Amino acid sequence: MTPSDTRIYLASGSPRRRELLEQLGVHLERIHADIDESVLPGEAAVAYTERLAREKAAAGWAVVQHCGLPSRPLLSADTTVVLDGEIYGKPADAADAARMLRAFSGRSHQVVTSVAVRQDERTELRTSITEVYFRTLSEDDIQRYIDSGEPFDKAGSYGIQGLAAVFIQRIEGSYTGVMGLPVFETATLLSLFGHQFP
Repeated sequence: MTPSDTRIYLASGSPRRRELLEQLGVHLERIHADIDESVLPGEAAVAYTERLAREKAAAGWAVVQHCGLPSRPLLSADTTVVLDGEIYGKPADAADAARMLRAFSGRSHQVVTSVAVRQDERTELRTSITEVYFRTLSEDDIQRYIDSGEPFDKAGSYGIQGLAAVFIQRIEGSYTGVMGLPVFETATLLSLFGHQFP
């Protein structure tokens, strides 16, 4: 990739990931690649996100090849939330979202985001783990947040960059990792494929 060619493929439909990459000056082309995101029996959170990031990268690269697109880095990512060893994905419905938010109330949990970059046969991967501390939530807090509609497309039923910011006392780790794309790890990966950042 030449310094003037900053284009990559993004195997993700997340508007937050797109925004973060655009903030870095990265130009991207969306690649649609669906995979089964089921957790395997006994699978730990880091193993799960790393497996999914790799599988999304492989599925995305297959689309690039099938469509005869130029060889450029392809980025994929997966984010999950874990508490006491249990993986919390996107909520199935309002009751599921409420269950998750009650579990996080007054406690800390981890947000794990794995990022993979693939070009041709080479794949590189990095993982970010962030500790997130929630204040104690009342049932009214939870219901108002669910009524906002914000929890439903997010792992763990909340978005740190949205209304749920008021629930979060502090974090230890990467704010952008909790959003779904840790900027430091992402820039490190893309630089391995010739991308230059200021």
